[in-house]
Amino acid sequence: MGCDGGTIPRRDELVRVKQKPEQKDKDAEREFRWRHCTLTQQGLQEPIAMCGMGRLYSKQSVIERLLEKEPMPETAAHVKSMKDIRQLHPTPNPAFTEEDKTEGLLDTRHAPYICKLIGLEMSGKFRFVALWSCGCVVSERALKQIKGSAASTCPLCQAPYSVEDVVVLNGNDEDLELMRVKMEMRAAKRKSSKKEKKEAKKVEVKVETEETQDPVPSTSKSAPLEKPTTSSKVKAVAQLKRLGAVNAMQDPELKRLKSDFSVAKDPKASDVYKSLFTSHKTEKDQERAHWVTYNPFYN
Repeated sequence: MGCDGGTIPRRDELVRVKQKPEQKDKDAEREFRWRHCTLTQQGLQEPIAMCGMGRLYSKQSVIERLLEKEPMPETAAHVKSMKDIRQLHPTPNPAFTEEDKTEGLLDTRHAPYICKLIGLEMSGKFRFVALWSCGCVVSERALKQIKGSAASTCPLCQAPYSVEDVVVLNGNDEDLELMRVKMEMRAAKRKSSKKEKKEAKKVEVKVETEETQDPVPSTSKSAPLEKPTTSSKVKAVAQLKRLGAVNAMQDPELKRLKSDFSVAKDPKASDVYKSLFTSHKTEKDQERAHWVTYNPFYN
């Protein structure tokens, strides 16, 4: 009946036990998230974009899905328009070659992008963040080191950013909850800025309407333009006297603007300066011609 000949059965051969579920390869899963689009599960193609939760997408696939109005998967249900994604500007890895694009050992493959500041590869082994304000991608380690000296400015493009603009790429569950809170903060900030713009436009419209309703009264509104006559000049002088402008016209600097002004009558001018002009007495008394009209053949 069996079990003869000195065989010793083991327990696992006699009792069936429940098999353990197959465990996922963590390295393969991590690499898949960093190299494939969350929406189509295909390889990432430039331009690359991210959502508010820090997941990576091929921008072209997101545009096609929004235009076709197809339902989004659960991981991208919050992406409803192009405002919900931001195009990234990662730094290419010079060590990344065509051989790295093919399937092979994970230890020998290079990531397509790196951190421009400290050179870490964007493969998932190190935490990377992106700035929602400008789209630059750096490692979290580099951002923490620079934060003390240049806070609230991007280390790559020097663009200003706030705390809610820092998005962790492909973060864990705790990071996802924090990213959801930051999404709400950015949405509230966007709404407040829209309200401020609307109020500013309303104020501008009110000012324009007041200016059009209450124009500055003009004396010659209906009368056509005419040349000034002597009577109008007399009236203007009388009006200037009432306003006290006659005292201003007695200023010697304003007298020079008159047509009958002569340098010879200027009390402030020196005698040397007056001798330069033909109105000086020495020029009037000389017998020879003026130097402009002087001709040695005839004079």
